[in-house]
Amino acid sequence: MTKHVFLALSLAACTSTSSSSPKAQSPAERGKYLVTLGACNDCHTPLQMTPTGPAPDMTRMLSGHPQAMVMPPAPTLPQGPWIASIGATNTAWAGPWGVSFTANLTPDKATGLGAWTADNFIATLRNGRHMGAGRPLLPPMPAAQYAQMTDDDLRAVFAYLQTIPAIANKVPSPIAPVAASVEAPSADQVARQ
Repeated sequence: MTKHVFLALSLAACTSTSSSSPKAQSPAERGKYLVTLGACNDCHTPLQMTPTGPAPDMTRMLSGHPQAMVMPPAPTLPQGPWIASIGATNTAWAGPWGVSFTANLTPDKATGLGAWTADNFIATLRNGRHMGAGRPLLPPMPAAQYAQMTDDDLRAVFAYLQTIPAIANKVPSPIAPVAASVEAPSADQVARQ
């Protein structure tokens, strides 16, 4: 009998409404949550070496590939399942698509998203193209996954990005692939391995 009373009280406590409802999130607060959950810092915040290994350099949060870091030509990859090389900051990636650099997501007007509108941002993620109609977004950007977000969530992400410190950092343009430097394995080659 005591177990049943305890179970009934526990269920009632779980389903009862609280006298104080949770505080509604602002779009920017929701955006911060989504940027954290979406792991945007993993690629858009340069890594720095620390005594415990690489860690995000939060003084350059979401500023993309450092403009002062000029990358040498991408290494030639061996045949096989390896398809990418990654720079030490985790902001430069090379593969069959060429070399891509993670974008500056800060609200800097000249080098980041400061001159963009929420509609530009949504179109970019919906269409997988810069400014919604330009060049394709390149790996490692998981644009196909982020395209599944609701307009409200994308607006919230954009609202949050407009609140972070603006960092002037001109990210280089992507570099087209060099036919001989990186060859993706064919489906037959992958299947045989």
